[in-house]
Amino acid sequence: MKYNWDLIERLLQHAQDSANERFNPRKYAVQLAEEEQSAGASHINEDDLKAQACDYEALLLKADFIAPRPEAEGGNGENFVLTDRGLQLLNMIDSSFPGEQHPREILDREGLSALVPEVFDKLAVKAT
Repeated sequence: MKYNWDLIERLLQHAQDSANERFNPRKYAVQLAEEEQSAGASHINEDDLKAQACDYEALLLKADFIAPRPEAEGGNGENFVLTDRGLQLLNMIDSSFPGEQHPREILDREGLSALVPEVFDKLAVKAT
C-alpha cells in the first residue's frame, strides 16, 4: 500500500498558505477529485478521498510535518505551518519535479512507513 502523494502535496500546500484561514482537508480533497475527474480520471470516490485527507492531516500533525500556526503568523487554532520536515516532504513530492527517479518512488518503496519520522528522515537524505 502507498500514499496518495497528490493529496498530501495539496494538503501541505494549503497548510503553508493557510494564514488566517481554517485548514479544511475535506474541501481540498473534493477540489483534487474534481480536477482529476475533469482531466479524465475514472470515477473517484469523494467520500473515501475526504476521509483519507482527514487521516493524512492527523498523520502529518503527529509526525511533525505540520504544526499549529502561531497567532503572530495568522494562526486561529484551526490552521498550520509546515515544519522543516514538512517543507522537505513538500519539496520531495512536488509533482513538477523532473527526472526519472522521482522521490515519490523512493518513498513508495517504504510503503506506509515512509512517513514515520525516523524512516522519512533517512529517505530524505537519500532523495536529495
